[in-house]
Amino acid sequence: MTSSLERDEDDMLSAASTDPQAFAAFYRRFERPVLGFFMRATGRADLAADLAAETFARALESLHAYEPSRGRADNWLFGIARNVLGSSYRRSRVEAGARERLGMPRLALDDHACETIARLGDGEEHATLALAQLPEEQRRAIQARVLAERDYAEIACELRCSEAVVRQRVSRGLRTLRARLAGGR
Repeated sequence: MTSSLERDEDDMLSAASTDPQAFAAFYRRFERPVLGFFMRATGRADLAADLAAETFARALESLHAYEPSRGRADNWLFGIARNVLGSSYRRSRVEAGARERLGMPRLALDDHACETIARLGDGEEHATLALAQLPEEQRRAIQARVLAERDYAEIACELRCSEAVVRQRVSRGLRTLRARLAGGR
């Protein structure tokens, strides 16, 4: 079952090819999590900002390729982010091709912007990203049990499995989250 937030994100991205305001809303929703992802990966605010800009530029160029039936909007965007990061590591420089094709200027960050981005390397965005990266069955079980505080029996009925399976999914998912948030992979 897809949450209303996930549907909203999917709808924003689906509408973005014809409605620039929809992409702007999508950007605002994911700017901080994407910057936080790159800040944790690189440890440098200026580099994180450049990588995030390239990620959103590539996403904008690739809107035609987004298909909600193939996966959630956040997973699609973070897949692009992982590709941008991997490409930059392989080439030892930040790719800027999509930004250049779209005519986007190079970013100039002041000290305040760098400090703000640096703080994104910790905190809620990290937990949100870690949760989003769990297998769907574990993510859904944790969202229902831990975040929505629903009973195991109710969740089992919704997910069409036993309570024991729900408990196992919650347990495994939380163990994975703890490891990721503590720095393990």
